[in-house]
Amino acid sequence: MDHAERRAHIIDALVRVAAAEGLHAVTMRAVAAEAGMSLNLVQYYFDSKAKLMHAALERLEQQSHQRWSKRLADLPQPPTAHAFIEAFLAEALPTDEASRAFHLVWTSYAVLAMTDRELAAEPFVAGPDRLERQLTDVLSRAQRDGALAGGRDPAAEAARLLALSHGLGTGVLVGQRSAEAAMAILRAHLDQLFDDRLVWSAPRSPVEVTSDGG
Repeated sequence: MDHAERRAHIIDALVRVAAAEGLHAVTMRAVAAEAGMSLNLVQYYFDSKAKLMHAALERLEQQSHQRWSKRLADLPQPPTAHAFIEAFLAEALPTDEASRAFHLVWTSYAVLAMTDRELAAEPFVAGPDRLERQLTDVLSRAQRDGALAGGRDPAAEAARLLALSHGLGTGVLVGQRSAEAAMAILRAHLDQLFDDRLVWSAPRSPVEVTSDGG
């Protein structure tokens, strides 16, 4: 493996340990064992657990973005604003092994971030803020094209969608409701927001929903 592949292999090992045993079980030694590498080699690529954790968060976000892109590519083109947002919300729910691992680990990190200002500032404030800006841009485009129901504030609706999807995702993780039930709630909310009869100027990919690339 080259350096990038080794880094990814180590990060994926951390995610597997955290998803199976909880983030409290993650140590550099446990990650090394899961990766089938020596502890020294893991420490060569990540000289602290904090740096490895930050790298894992970045990779999880990248993988989620890739899955969202795949969902978008599978939609009829151009997608309606409703379908575009629904693809994001579907990815934001733990519906399969990959997304469940993502949400389990992300939620565990969120708990740590409550007492770690550095961890909170980067992925747990900057990350959601970036998503909120992306969704606001999508909703603003839809409003300009007449696809968003009148009287709606795109920024407020973006914040509401994120809060709703996060809350429902946690409910799925703890067994409060099924992923299908959670998605039905989200679809019902989207039905109130959009007029699917209208075409809109959809961005070609998630990275284009903001002018700075998100």
